[in-house]
Amino acid sequence: MFDHLTARLSRTIENLRGRGRITDENVAATLRETRIALLEADVALPVVKAFIEAVRAKALGAEVLASLTPGQAFIGILHTELVQLMGGSGAPWKLRGRPPVVMLLAGLQGAGKTTTAAKLARWLIERERKRVLLASTDVRRPAAMLQLERLAGQVQAEYFTAASDQAPASIARAALERARSGVFDALIVDTAGRLHVDESLMAEVRDIDAAVGSAERLFVVDAMAGQDAVNAARAFGAALELTGVILTKADGDARGGAALSVRQVTGKPIVFVGVGEKTEALEPFDPERMASRILGMGDVVSLVEQVHRQVDIQEAERLTRKALKGKGFDMV
Repeated sequence: MFDHLTARLSRTIENLRGRGRITDENVAATLRETRIALLEADVALPVVKAFIEAVRAKALGAEVLASLTPGQAFIGILHTELVQLMGGSGAPWKLRGRPPVVMLLAGLQGAGKTTTAAKLARWLIERERKRVLLASTDVRRPAAMLQLERLAGQVQAEYFTAASDQAPASIARAALERARSGVFDALIVDTAGRLHVDESLMAEVRDIDAAVGSAERLFVVDAMAGQDAVNAARAFGAALELTGVILTKADGDARGGAALSVRQVTGKPIVFVGVGEKTEALEPFDPERMASRILGMGDVVSLVEQVHRQVDIQEAERLTRKALKGKGFDMV
């Protein structure tokens, strides 16, 4: 994922190499190419517009520090805005709440919800030493229920067995009772999907959510879905009070637009990324690491951050000296 976008942005930033200053002219040209690169990566147009304006506001007239080239300075600005676009810096996701914490997974058919449920269970069991109960409410697809039962055994989670002729909300409610009586830390509820968003799907997932009082409502979306991911995110965000997003199939040949769009569209953080089919292939989402991967210039980003830290230290020392001399904190 992001290979094409990384290549395009690398070529774009080359235009600033050798320039003595970031000017209106070279910023305009660079932003024009950046806009095209993002659109080709299937980033939603409103997201692209907002991102470009944020970068433009910071880049125009920006002073290039002596230790940096204009290209390096621009990479620093791009990196900062990409991090903000994908959720900003913050503490990694952690299971919170009174046990059993109910986690509802929702999304379109084929997004990888069932496999993601097992991956999430494994992550909680191995990383946080939690007892996890898995339940499937996909009564239209008995094979999906059997798949989750099999995966539960692989990840050392318990599976709640239910008949496929039961109502999805009833299954979820009974699973919650089992989670309480069995003193489980978490209950992960896998829900049915559809090839396309429809009202019956939304009504069903709302009923399940109401039946168990989910603490986490996670939207599971295929990174390769492109603009369909954005449309689905809007629909599920309107139907449920989402708490986060899990991006699947991020190891595939996707353009990456979903990762840059879904966070902005839902207003909720991407908490995990699926990077393979195996149950251990789930990683906490790190906006800073992902931004560096997109730019493909982690060493340059590190240099920019180091230079800015040094400038901050020097400025702090200057202010301290002024204060000691009785000149106050006049910044002019």
